Amino acid sequence: MSPLAGSLQRWLPRRWRHVGTPPEPLWGDIIRSHPFLASLSATEQQRLALLSSHFLLEKEFHGAHGLTVSDAMALTVAAQACLPLLHMRPPSGKPGTHGTQVLDWYDDFVGIVVQPGAAVARRSRPDAIGVIHQYDEVLAGEAMNRGPVMLSWEDVAAAPFTAERGHNLVIHEFAHKIDMRGMHSDREADGAPALTVALWGKATVRAAQEHWRHTMTAAYERFREAVSLAERFGGEPPWLDAYGASHPAEFFSVSCEAYFVHRGRFASEFPELLALYDGFFRPDH
Repeated sequence: MSPLAGSLQRWLPRRWRHVGTPPEPLWGDIIRSHPFLASLSATEQQRLALLSSHFLLEKEFHGAHGLTVSDAMALTVAAQACLPLLHMRPPSGKPGTHGTQVLDWYDDFVGIVVQPGAAVARRSRPDAIGVIHQYDEVLAGEAMNRGPVMLSWEDVAAAPFTAERGHNLVIHEFAHKIDMRGMHSDREADGAPALTVALWGKATVRAAQEHWRHTMTAAYERFREAVSLAERFGGEPPWLDAYGASHPAEFFSVSCEAYFVHRGRFASEFPELLALYDGFFRPDH
């Protein structure tokens, strides 16, 4: 496809686009090398390929510090970013008449910046008396509200090997995007994505929202306590990344990583979240 044709396709409604499937053997190599993608059914893999193709048409990849983002790298990111959308409904909550409407969850940004490795960000934070303290934070990834996503390629490439521990950088950052979707610019993500229809058999949207917050808060507090006990007394650390104990939004993203890449272990560790996430990410299954 020529650059002009590609540009025109991007601006067409998805249902009118002529988007091909990712090329073989590239797509097959990506599927086979990621256990959580290889375990999908053939139908799910086909749907993932379609979503990934539209995703690549809509997003722009930028390599930082001299990194060249290859087709294989971009497709690897796309496949993992689209995995959470595989069985979701669009943000409206209504079953979509066109299956690619679920990509509206990611419609608030275009750019994806890929760093060779972790990035160092300069931060500032006021203390209790208003004094501003500056510090450096090492980031493997970052998702900005209504802004781009930053990813460390070193961490993205490690996804096939970190799945056993429930880790996945791409899913983590795109779970933040799902959490932020529709959020006002002056708000921060809180681990409670916007619900527009009643789920989990609840009678109203409000009841569904309350069910989400009650279930997530209880799980988050238990996890924070487990992390605290492990750090304080040197006990066995929880299976999930302890970073999830830092904020409800981080707990949501960290737990989403595990839900998608190691469902079996996640089910045994967080059965209440398994039911919650199934209702949100797979409402019609």
